[in-house]
Amino acid sequence: MKTVRGVAQARIALRRPSLQSTALPPAVTARLKQIFGTALTVEEAVARIIEDVRAKGDTALRDYTKRIDGVSLDSLVVSKREIEKAVAKTDKALLAALERAADRIREFHQSALPVSWFDEATGLGQQIQPIASVAMYVPGGSAVYPSTVLHTAVPARVAGVKSVVIATPPAKDGSVMPVILAAAKVANVDIVYKIGGAQAIAALALGTKSVRAVDKIVGPGNIFVTAAKRRLFGTVGIDGLHGPTETLIIADDTAKAELVAADLLAQAEHDAMATPVLITTSEKVAKAVAQEVSRQVKTLERRAIAAESVKNRGIIAIVKDVREAIELANDFAPEHLCLVVRDAREQAQYVRNAGGIFLGEGSPEVLGDYNAGPSHVMPTMGTARFGSAVGLHDFVRVTSVIGLKPGQARALAEDAALIAKAEGLTAHARSAELRM
Repeated sequence: MKTVRGVAQARIALRRPSLQSTALPPAVTARLKQIFGTALTVEEAVARIIEDVRAKGDTALRDYTKRIDGVSLDSLVVSKREIEKAVAKTDKALLAALERAADRIREFHQSALPVSWFDEATGLGQQIQPIASVAMYVPGGSAVYPSTVLHTAVPARVAGVKSVVIATPPAKDGSVMPVILAAAKVANVDIVYKIGGAQAIAALALGTKSVRAVDKIVGPGNIFVTAAKRRLFGTVGIDGLHGPTETLIIADDTAKAELVAADLLAQAEHDAMATPVLITTSEKVAKAVAQEVSRQVKTLERRAIAAESVKNRGIIAIVKDVREAIELANDFAPEHLCLVVRDAREQAQYVRNAGGIFLGEGSPEVLGDYNAGPSHVMPTMGTARFGSAVGLHDFVRVTSVIGLKPGQARALAEDAALIAKAEGLTAHARSAELRM
């Protein structure tokens, strides 16, 4: 991991590439040329996929699944029988763990459930209703994420969404991983689609013969999924634009190097583009964590991925005090912010920008990934400056209600008419004056 000292050097080291950066690894560029027969950027490839799905529907979905994933599909939908067989095959201890995780996620979100209200005195209120249909994108590839099923579908059900569906890339044999289907059953998902990538986002937004168009799509995905969500926003709602995962740990001299290193590597093994960061007030801790990372990474099954993440994107910054570290974190706006310091709860009040805050070594980010309760789908790439973790707000619509009594309307009309005339909108003014 790269080590820097002082705030100025830390700020330089913590600069991110743009979420819309089009730079691609040579292997991805070559793969795009192989698929499309010509060199394309991510945006060009995604635009072509979307237009093909719009024009050809299921035929385009099958074609791209064959060309990109190498899978020929008879059906784009997982049957109820396949789901039941997957649940029956799932290890009973794992199934119980998924059910307990779902219970905690459900309880957390039930405690945050918004309610409609109306104040007779002011004649104002809000009507809160669930979105009718929502799709969860669940990534595939080198890892499997039943946890993402739970952390998106369970809050949607708590909010009262009537139609909850999942899209996830198929395995090479055309099936969906049994543990994903087991999680879908636990989360009470209605339909599971065997499609991934930009083509899945296009189908969910536009609809095809086999895939129902939805009102909103939530969940993380690769650069092509993100580009498709950006391009289709407006046709469909989205939760946000997600980049590679990131964890920033702030540690003082009380931190245990073994635990800090383990937490950094837990993020690094996700993806070679993952960003593990430590900001510490202790030279001793910085050195010990660097040594522990080097030792522990060799023991991981996904050590090649974790090692690349640590080498290219891992940072250790040494600063004067915890408050200075928190200010750096606020500027960076990490997806996960872990405070492994004295009085972590007290220090948390100074945090302005983070997807999630984890207090102390007893609250590691890994438990947030699985079964602490809040959704693990959090804003990345600095979007925690204005974005939030997936929650009930993603699954409801808030409609303003105005129900003024005649006396209230008369009291407001004169000022409304004055403002309308200042805007040059005389019809507005007349409408208000008629209530005076």
